[in-house]
Amino acid sequence: MAFNHLPAGVHDALAPLSATPVTHSVSMANDQLPPEAGVHPAPRTVLDRLTAGADRAARITHTEHLPPRPGRHAPWPEKIRPEVVDAIRLAGIERPWAHQALTAERALRGESVVVATGTASGKSLAYLAPVLSALLDGAEAPNGRGATALYLAPTKALAADQRRAVRALAEPLGKSVRPAVYDGDTPVEEREWVRQYANYALTNPDMLHRSILPAHPKWSSFLRALRYVVIDECHTYRGVFGSHVAQVLRRLRRVCARYGSHPVFLLASATASDPATAACRLTGVPVAEITEDSSPRGELVFALWEPPLTEFHGEKGAPVRRTATAETADLLTDLVVQGVRTVAFVRSRRGAELISLIAQERLAAVDRSLPSRVAAYRGGYLPEERRAIEHALHSGELLGLSATTALELGVDVAGLDAVLISGYPGTRASLWQQAGRAGRTGRGALAVLVARDDPLDTYLVHHPEALFRQPVESTVLDPDNPYVLAPHLCAAAAELPLTEADLSLFGPEAPGLLTQLEGRKLLRRRAAAWHWTRRERAVDLTDIRGGGGRPVQVVEEGTGRLLGTVDAAAAHAAVHEGAVHLHQGRTYLVRHLDLDASVALVEQADPPYSTTARDTTAILILETSAEVPWGDARLCFGSVEVTNQVVSFLRRRLITGEVLGESKLDLPPRTLRTRAVWWTVTEDQLDDARVHPEALGGALHAAEHASIGMLPLFATCDRWDIGGVSVPLHPDTLLPTVFVYDGHSGGAGFAERAFHTAAEWLTATREAIAACECESGCPSCVQSPKCGNGNDPLDKKAAIRLLTHLLKGAPPNPPEET
Repeated sequence: MAFNHLPAGVHDALAPLSATPVTHSVSMANDQLPPEAGVHPAPRTVLDRLTAGADRAARITHTEHLPPRPGRHAPWPEKIRPEVVDAIRLAGIERPWAHQALTAERALRGESVVVATGTASGKSLAYLAPVLSALLDGAEAPNGRGATALYLAPTKALAADQRRAVRALAEPLGKSVRPAVYDGDTPVEEREWVRQYANYALTNPDMLHRSILPAHPKWSSFLRALRYVVIDECHTYRGVFGSHVAQVLRRLRRVCARYGSHPVFLLASATASDPATAACRLTGVPVAEITEDSSPRGELVFALWEPPLTEFHGEKGAPVRRTATAETADLLTDLVVQGVRTVAFVRSRRGAELISLIAQERLAAVDRSLPSRVAAYRGGYLPEERRAIEHALHSGELLGLSATTALELGVDVAGLDAVLISGYPGTRASLWQQAGRAGRTGRGALAVLVARDDPLDTYLVHHPEALFRQPVESTVLDPDNPYVLAPHLCAAAAELPLTEADLSLFGPEAPGLLTQLEGRKLLRRRAAAWHWTRRERAVDLTDIRGGGGRPVQVVEEGTGRLLGTVDAAAAHAAVHEGAVHLHQGRTYLVRHLDLDASVALVEQADPPYSTTARDTTAILILETSAEVPWGDARLCFGSVEVTNQVVSFLRRRLITGEVLGESKLDLPPRTLRTRAVWWTVTEDQLDDARVHPEALGGALHAAEHASIGMLPLFATCDRWDIGGVSVPLHPDTLLPTVFVYDGHSGGAGFAERAFHTAAEWLTATREAIAACECESGCPSCVQSPKCGNGNDPLDKKAAIRLLTHLLKGAPPNPPEET
């Protein structure tokens, strides 16, 4: 029997929303209103109010105080146009910070550069100054259009926000700077204007991949004059998505060269480890790095918050903590009542909706005008819904927002006083990015990380040094992943016939893949070049977000109204028949899922339960790429095939999490070829570790769950990017085996990172299990919210003994990374 732990889109389990009566730390009469938006209380004062009362105070496990930091100025480089300097001064900025000036200087010299400094350190101005100077130079060029620039953002919201900023800054420059957004929301009639007249096009990698590059003849005048490519929030381009974007950028460089341009790349990143290496891998060109942050910083009070245990018990009688969702909703309510402008970051779309809904209900009991000042923001909303929320946030109409990471990335939400982070976001880089959304104008700010009932979150709130004394992670991406590279070779051949001279641009795997693509009759070699042979568009071969198929449209059955979309990979678990679906604070039941048409029909309802999908998983080893002995045990890395099938779903009571029933589902299995790390142990080792046959399945299963939960400390992933399987006797190894695999075709680099850091990773896993105070396993150590086997069996004590013995054989030097 195999025990599995699946990646993103398989489960969105909902634990109890509330186990204790709601008590707000601030009490207000119904006729009282929050303070004016211009009042900004000190972060320590805000935290003291939140923790009023012994019960609340006990939930703080650690408070970190980051003192304010003065700024350091430098003069603008002489080559920056004086008109640009004057426009910047009119915007209230007399002199740049030193890192801004250095970035501009290198850009003007024609160097590609990545500026990796803290949130709100002025990275936008660092790249905008040279870009605006180039556009102004181009406007005076006697021959035609002059210089152009391309801006790439990972989200539509960020691109729209940047257009607002550029328009405001460049207003004194008149018509010399013509910024325009070109994305999926841009009306057809506006797109031609952007192609013909805009000289600063703001878009995203998806549109570059699907629209701009395939239609490059229409963009020829823009691409011929392309001077700079700005890649904002480049640390988000990791894993499969980052690998796809890396190949899209190589295609862009190839098409630009066809028109005679060789643009300079300007990248902006949150603080990252070795940003130059990651930027070079992303763009394929040498990149200099600027990491010394010379901007001033306001005081930041950062609290770690652990929700209390409840009187309820979960699966197998394990103690259950109050959910991070319920706890965050309470804190958001209290902060809005105080008039503290707050964003609560939530990991899932459902969580964002729930927190907003709960806060609105509780605020209604305080003052009926307050619920309208809280909203949710997530991916999957229609364009007009996103724009309305963004406008309300900018105007100050909203006091509280519950958002997914769609709002994490660079959107200027100046004026915020506090950030709530509902569950560790997966990486330290994301944690600091989210925390930095508050206090952006130099004022003090409060950040609170609310721990989920999860091994990693529990470990972090009790080991604050892992957050505050460790550098942020390196960005992991693999442009040579054949599942990523192959469709981009097809797309490149469709754009321009692919020649031998082009292959070095796409990496060492390209020649071998071309032979395979010829064999599959996707490409055909004529003379000295490969050509795309099909009538359909080559870019449709892949979804660069790694979703693996068309998004499923969620449609209201009675009206035909489109509510939003769900990624194809998540559809089996999220919108199966009978699933509870949340949208804009309303609850819907899925009546029918049509996989062929990619449509889920829903109707509004108010069920007193949530739904959780259950599934089965099998794994087959295809190839072992590397193997290291750990005493008699073996640590391996290689290619695997994972077969998963959603087979049923549970209905759980909202308040208690009690299982009300299980319903069978008839959905097809899904197969994934990916990369995995796995380890085996021998019978003798099991005897030495006193892991008896009846405890073996539970020991392996518990170790698998906990190791998946801890991997985000060592790779830039979260537990929803990876999956796992544990087997007491695997048919390929003929030994007890634990697998952890990347949840994306071809792999994403996470399992490989796990292989190279296995000793540290599994040591932290053992410590996390051993440190938990529960008797036999709970969500804080070995239970998983997405376990397809209902967390059965699990043996916490046997897992500790097994990992202890396994680690005794770990080699002193880890296998070298390539």
